[in-house]
Amino acid sequence: MSPDVLSGVRQALPRLSSSEARVAEAIIDDPSLVVDLTITDLARRCGTSLSTVARFCQTLGYTGYREFRMAVASAVSREQAERDRFGLAESDISPDDAATEVIAKIAFQETLAIEQTAQGLDATALDRVADAIASARHVDLYGFGASGLTAQDLQQKLARIGVSAACSVDIHLALVSAALRAPGDVAIAVSHTGETTETLDALQVARGAGAFTVAVTNSPESPIAEAADVVLATHARESSYRMGAMSSRIAQLALVDFLFVRVAQRRHDEMSVPLRRTREVTATHRVGGRRRHAG
Repeated sequence: MSPDVLSGVRQALPRLSSSEARVAEAIIDDPSLVVDLTITDLARRCGTSLSTVARFCQTLGYTGYREFRMAVASAVSREQAERDRFGLAESDISPDDAATEVIAKIAFQETLAIEQTAQGLDATALDRVADAIASARHVDLYGFGASGLTAQDLQQKLARIGVSAACSVDIHLALVSAALRAPGDVAIAVSHTGETTETLDALQVARGAGAFTVAVTNSPESPIAEAADVVLATHARESSYRMGAMSSRIAQLALVDFLFVRVAQRRHDEMSVPLRRTREVTATHRVGGRRRHAG
């Protein structure tokens, strides 16, 4: 069961029947419906039966509508308190919003994504992945589109502390690297939806070659999650005004930071030399560093 009931509703959508999905979509659009309506009224509102609403609640891990309703009421109350903290009457962005309102709403949404990702993250799973990376012969990272930026960020961080890591945003190169993996290697796939075919293909190839596989995704029951030995889940929802990944990217980057620090703690005694050498070589590409180098 997701620690946040509304995140759980979004994550469950791909595996719901069409009638259950209508209930989920109505709740995503307006969670207060569950607080205000009885199960009979909600079923009527969604054009379905009482048994479908009850089955929907059980699919999410609740004993029934009463327990689900209490969880939604609590989540709505918490979110209202967070909106009050940011001085917002509502969180979605409208065409008429002023710059100050847009700033406040995006700050609210991205703060919420980081907080919910941190609260929902399985610390045991995080440490299992950190252990695997710290002792890995090689780490492969796969991600395309906006998720590719997150994969590249983790690759850059790992390289700075001396971990052999590669990330390619070219599917052919990613597949070649995945095919050369072996037991003792780690393959990490990053995909918000968990349905990006290029990312899934690379992860499946790496798993077939014997690598320990990890999925970083907002959908723990997605195809990419099914191809992974461990799933690290984010909890993010995007504004209707998103032009690209926003909250999802922030949630992924926060998760990568959690993971990287756990790896760095395990390699504390080994990382001082690579950190110093990479810091020195990159310093020559700063204006002040070039002057000092020339002097």
